[in-house]
Amino acid sequence: MKQLGEYGLWELAVLSLLRERPMHPYEILRTLKARHKDDVLVLKRGSLYHAIRRLQIAGLIEALETSREGRRPERTTYQLAEEANVALTDWLRGLLDRPQNERAVFVGALSFLFHLSPEDAERSLLNRVSALERLINDLDQTLELVEPKIGRIHVVETEFARAMRVAELSWIRSLAASIHSGRFTWDTEAILESVRKPATESDKPSSQTPRKKRAKKRSSSS
Repeated sequence: MKQLGEYGLWELAVLSLLRERPMHPYEILRTLKARHKDDVLVLKRGSLYHAIRRLQIAGLIEALETSREGRRPERTTYQLAEEANVALTDWLRGLLDRPQNERAVFVGALSFLFHLSPEDAERSLLNRVSALERLINDLDQTLELVEPKIGRIHVVETEFARAMRVAELSWIRSLAASIHSGRFTWDTEAILESVRKPATESDKPSSQTPRKKRAKKRSSSS
């Protein structure tokens, strides 16, 4: 069986919800929306059906029944396979146990920050500050609205997302302030000039050795 670590969040969501009870895909989507899981998932039916197919192929879920209501399309209800309970809990433990180097677009942008002038960088960072403040406010509203209805256990990932955004906001404010005050600055053109310098003689590959080898070959053949 394929290692669950090779799967993504959609597979995790499907297994977790089917552990609660058998569901058809529309019910899975409806439950995710009701619990505001769209904070971590892009709720598209195509992604859901791809995840279901992969889990079926892996033998972790199975079709329970197919039904039709009126003129609606047929709906297939799925349930966990016998071994899926252990596989799911082992997978979750691994995800919680081990920190991972998750790719982040913002981190990538920071690594090339010197291509912007300090003034441009400060403006962009302050724009991000405003966006983060709005996002944190939205998360606060979600927690206030949803937690009393469904319990903290179903919104703990939203708590984490808020904590991460608050920490990011604090760091970016500090970085922007350092740039504004001049404590942290750089010269884009000077950096580009330094990295464009041609290699020194010591850095260039030597062309003497191959000629010596060829000369030795000629003398030995004569």
